[in-house]
Amino acid sequence: MTSRIPEGSLPLLDGPEFATLATISADGQPQLSVVWVAREGDDLLMSTVEGRQKHRNLVRDPRATVLVYGKANPYSYIEVRGTVTMSREGGRELIDRLANEYTGADRYTMDDGTDNVRVVVRLTPHKVIAL
Repeated sequence: MTSRIPEGSLPLLDGPEFATLATISADGQPQLSVVWVAREGDDLLMSTVEGRQKHRNLVRDPRATVLVYGKANPYSYIEVRGTVTMSREGGRELIDRLANEYTGADRYTMDDGTDNVRVVVRLTPHKVIAL
């Protein structure tokens, strides 16, 4: 069963607010990463590189939580819990889009000259908590 993102939380998700992605390490310990996030309907989209810790964690266990709070009012936040799917398709396009939204750059250049493979991490909400 999926959950809906409340209308009042859309500005947090549609603006360039940093998010914290929580995944589960092999030993059961939570692992946190600060990420850029976009929204597609009620799904949250993030980008990572194959082989990074969060990618390895999500391959093994697709459960994840994302927390976003605004710089202007950190007591107002949204927590989205769910499961992820990952795809290479659109990976480069997503990171370039996020770089533009968060930094104004036309292209994300940190991967240039590397063999990094970008993937789209799509979190489908099962539980949403918004304050």
